[in-house]
Amino acid sequence: MGTPIDHDARSEEPDSGTGGEALHPALIPGIGVEETHRVYRTDRLVFGVAIALTLAFVGWGVFAGDHLAATTRAALDWVVEYTGFFFTSIATVVLVFMLFIGFSRYGRIRLGRDNEEPEYSMFSWISMLFAAGMGIGLVFWGAAEPLTFFEEPPPGTAEAETFDAMHTALAQVLYHWGPQAWAFYALVGGAIAYGMFRRGRTPLISSIFAPLLGEDRTTGPLGKTIDIFSIIVTLFGTAASLGLGALQIGHGIEIVSGIGPLGNGVLVGVIAVLTAAFIASAVSGVSKGIRLLSNINSVAAMALALFVFFVGPTLLILNVLPAVAAQFIADLPMMAGRSGSQGEAMEQFLSSWTIFYWAWWISWSPFVGMFIARISRGRTLKQFVSVVIVVPSIISFAWFAIFGATAIDQQRNGAGLAIDPPEQVLFGVLENLPFSGVVSAGLILLIAIFFITGADSSSLVMGTLSQQGRPNPARWVTVTWGTMVGVIGAVLLVTGEEGQGLRSLQNVTIIAALPFALIIALMMVAFLRDLQRDPLILRDRYASLAVRHSVRSGLEEYGDNFALQPVEYDHASDDIAWVQEEDVDDSLAEAYEAATGSMPAIRPDGSELGEEAPKDAARRPRRDPDDPDDPAVPPLSSTA
Repeated sequence: MGTPIDHDARSEEPDSGTGGEALHPALIPGIGVEETHRVYRTDRLVFGVAIALTLAFVGWGVFAGDHLAATTRAALDWVVEYTGFFFTSIATVVLVFMLFIGFSRYGRIRLGRDNEEPEYSMFSWISMLFAAGMGIGLVFWGAAEPLTFFEEPPPGTAEAETFDAMHTALAQVLYHWGPQAWAFYALVGGAIAYGMFRRGRTPLISSIFAPLLGEDRTTGPLGKTIDIFSIIVTLFGTAASLGLGALQIGHGIEIVSGIGPLGNGVLVGVIAVLTAAFIASAVSGVSKGIRLLSNINSVAAMALALFVFFVGPTLLILNVLPAVAAQFIADLPMMAGRSGSQGEAMEQFLSSWTIFYWAWWISWSPFVGMFIARISRGRTLKQFVSVVIVVPSIISFAWFAIFGATAIDQQRNGAGLAIDPPEQVLFGVLENLPFSGVVSAGLILLIAIFFITGADSSSLVMGTLSQQGRPNPARWVTVTWGTMVGVIGAVLLVTGEEGQGLRSLQNVTIIAALPFALIIALMMVAFLRDLQRDPLILRDRYASLAVRHSVRSGLEEYGDNFALQPVEYDHASDDIAWVQEEDVDDSLAEAYEAATGSMPAIRPDGSELGEEAPKDAARRPRRDPDDPDDPAVPPLSSTA
């Protein structure tokens, strides 16, 4: 199994504060990026190229909007036709991969030091990741998508406008907005958080590939290309979201005020107000603006959902929940196995909906993943995967069941709701409920806060990517990218005929998802390689091999009367299959020693190397009672 590690050679390395010997890689407790004392500067190449490409795209939309629309439409058709199978496959692969990471031996690894506590409370954490992930999308499609599938079910499923069609519609919506969508975010977020808080790497998309490319190449042309591309995808995805949000807010203003159709000037004004609001939130930082808005948004969304639940078809919604959950589980293999070979109708459905969604989530994964990484410090991978994938999926399911079942029930009773354009469906549903004026006004505010919460986090992420991974980017950089989002959204919303500019922006976002899907495929390989060399995993492997060998030797020589005692031992004299040299990441030990100097490692009993173990160590509570390597610490406390 390779050459045994030369422990004697390690002991000759420079002193790291652990009794005169270099700290073994298996004893590294983790290192945060702030401990490396990096100096962050604006990456002029990344920032300049990204700005130039953005301005070129805006100029294309302003001076040749029709040509832009035709070009992006043709490119999108090619992507869907020739790579649609890749999108449908990778969505399932990423979900299975992340479930394996979270619920295997790697799930005990913490996104931070071994004894680190979570930075945010559970409620604030869930609120921020949910609002940044797809909050505005739920409001936009909450009633529109289930109603669309009720009237036009997926090919070969159910008869339109029946109870079977209602169940099929909600199961299909959950497939689009459920675990597979959030698995993309979990992969990018988990990989960045692990590198940033446990290995001391900069929070960049390119840094994830250090195990495959090496640290030097991730800071070279290839790494910069990855980061530039991540900025562009984030910028376009956020601008498209801004355009959709402005359209829905504009329609709400028409209904509440009764002034009739709004002109482009009002929509541009809405965009300007939203842009100013999310820039102000972004420059205040995650701990203040974004967390506050996320908590407010979560409470407001919960209040709206409960209102519709109680004044709408409550019994129908309660009956729908278990029925749709069971149908989703039963239909999941069928939905995941659909392909264009099943006929022209299926190919059209996949290109218009499923492939569109998978590409959309992929294109959003850089900024949502990076933002989730920033707020997930101190969580174990098991907790991270469980919450990031499962909890938002459950919330999405409940949201679509409430608003979708209400819309379908109203339609069956002759409400005459129109599904085109989709931004008017939810307001149409609320018009048929009590207090429609007040609730519609509240919905406008909810949409605005949802967008502000997502957009301010994207501005921070683009700033981070522009400044070599700086966790808290300079305000001028954040303001610059926030302004660019507003400019793109405003220009393309009013450019071209019948909204072609906004559709072009959405198409570009989807097209850009293809190369980023390839990046995600390689990201899984890099992330797994990192985890395989984690100190906790190395300790497990050492423990398993050492204990098996020692127990066998003890039984052979002493029978039942033996004890295991650690003593120095030269493995060169035996043929034990020890841990392979290439599985030990010396670079982590070097980075830890360079950054922390004499910072000691953590003993399993909670003490640090070089000090006497506490007498009450055995009575200290543990985070994980099944993990003997997990350090004893006080119970978690919510401080955020």
